[in-house]
Amino acid sequence: MGPVFFMNHSFQKIGILGGGLLGGSLAFALQNSAEVRLWFRKKEAVSKAQKLGISGATSGLKEAVENCDLLILAVPIGAMPELLVAALAAGLPKTALVTDVGSVKQPPHRQLSPILMEAGNAFIGSHPMAGSEQSGLLAARADLFEGAACLLTNDSGAADELVKRLDHFWKSLGCRTQWFSAAEHDQVVARISHLPHITAAATALSALQENPEYGDLAGGGLKDTTRVAGGNPAMWAEILCENKDAIAVELRDNIRHLNEILASLEVVDLETARTWLEQAKQLRDRL
Repeated sequence: MGPVFFMNHSFQKIGILGGGLLGGSLAFALQNSAEVRLWFRKKEAVSKAQKLGISGATSGLKEAVENCDLLILAVPIGAMPELLVAALAAGLPKTALVTDVGSVKQPPHRQLSPILMEAGNAFIGSHPMAGSEQSGLLAARADLFEGAACLLTNDSGAADELVKRLDHFWKSLGCRTQWFSAAEHDQVVARISHLPHITAAATALSALQENPEYGDLAGGGLKDTTRVAGGNPAMWAEILCENKDAIAVELRDNIRHLNEILASLEVVDLETARTWLEQAKQLRDRL
């Protein structure tokens, strides 16, 4: 993978815990502008990462967190508290800012902030909207964040200086940043990320479960509509359950829309069907 150049940021040593798509892409993007350590739980993954060009890959937690000024948690949300405790025990400096790249924000603020407050560290939530239905280090790339939105949360009250530094950090990777409360964040992503994943999965089940071979006859519409349903099921099950309350609101709204179009078809109301589809087209065309 060739070098990708971004503007400078103020973090000198960055520890990334978790070498999946987001963690690996961060390592690729940052290793020319900072000392980067990408931590893997399994030793056998380290040599694979090094062969891909990530020189700072390690399975040593102490090596990953020692002297770092920014620690990025890129593991499943449920694994973050235990790993953070281990990182502190391994020597994470009190001066290090901690952030994560999880898809929900209320659980990290609720679970991680007390741990870090006791240790003297600050926590800010990050959510780069740069995921993919592909997962794992082999899907990682240095330009993954270019042009992506990054949603940030500061419910834990980090200092303004740290807020500005982290905002600049994500912008240096090519992101467009926007700040929310954790609750607002979870409501927004329930609508624009989690609901689309559910509807893609439901469409795949409706279209293909009875006879998967029908997929051989499908054009681009089915593939485009169900693309994100190819994401990691275990990861997405955790995300959806963590954000169940906000998602339930959006699902009910989606069901209302489906019932409206169903009712118009049952009575052959061509005008209502056309209006429904025209409104959807106009909104989609703005993306």
